[in-house]
Amino acid sequence: MDIQLKKGLLEICVLASLSSEQSYGYKIMTELSSILEISESTLYPILKRLEHACLLSTKQIVHNGRLRKYYQITNQGKQKLIDYGKDIENLHKVTQFVKDKLYTGNQ
Repeated sequence: MDIQLKKGLLEICVLASLSSEQSYGYKIMTELSSILEISESTLYPILKRLEHACLLSTKQIVHNGRLRKYYQITNQGKQKLIDYGKDIENLHKVTQFVKDKLYTGNQ
């Protein structure tokens, strides 16, 4: 998969992962690894970028005697997901157009 496309998709997937409940880095990574290849060195910069863009907020909670950073989607992050939903509909049309041309061109 194209690296720039994957980067954008990872950001949206992180936001989607947090759309229903707050979570912490390792749990987010585990959830996303079932659909996209992701490592800690990829995830944490994305989380930081999304936080700086005010799409996520953070808080620290003590878990087993240690502080754990939890991430929560903001209203701006939810709006970004809504906007992405609209974009994906248009992307589907483009993808279908390309597929149609690809398959009709090979006959």
